[in-house]
Amino acid sequence: MLRTILDFEYLWSQELESTQKILKHIPDRSLSQMVGPEYRTLGRLAWHLVTTIPEMASKTGLHCAGPAEEAPMPLTAREIFRAYNEAAISLLEQVTTKWTDASLLQEDEMYGERWSRGKTLMALVLHQTHHRAQMTVLMRQAGLDVPGLYGPARQEWAAFGMTPPVV
Repeated sequence: MLRTILDFEYLWSQELESTQKILKHIPDRSLSQMVGPEYRTLGRLAWHLVTTIPEMASKTGLHCAGPAEEAPMPLTAREIFRAYNEAAISLLEQVTTKWTDASLLQEDEMYGERWSRGKTLMALVLHQTHHRAQMTVLMRQAGLDVPGLYGPARQEWAAFGMTPPVV
């Protein structure tokens, strides 16, 4: 759980940049990449990240910019990237201007449970990280380069003058 607004601001800013890196590497032609017919496509996963931000924030009383949960997925990766930026930055602005550290202990109804706002913010971070990981698998299946987020990706080792680890 997050205990201070400053903790959230730091963590969300880092994760926002990581998600931007991933989204920038997705071309329109790969939005339909899927692991199987019963699973979300790469584009649908990216769009799910976007729509979840205002949906979850609204359950806490925040009014974040961004599309409604049922909004149709855009046809281009650029539109998804733009909508993500709008929602993610809006969340950061809403939390840092409307809440205090004490607000993080306040509880809201969240999916049939009562969650502290600190838990909700942490869930948003982890939710984004989880789906971003799924997206990187689909990106590799589509033959796309995947940027390193918490260390170099396989194709980035050479830039560090190193050989990739043995697989």
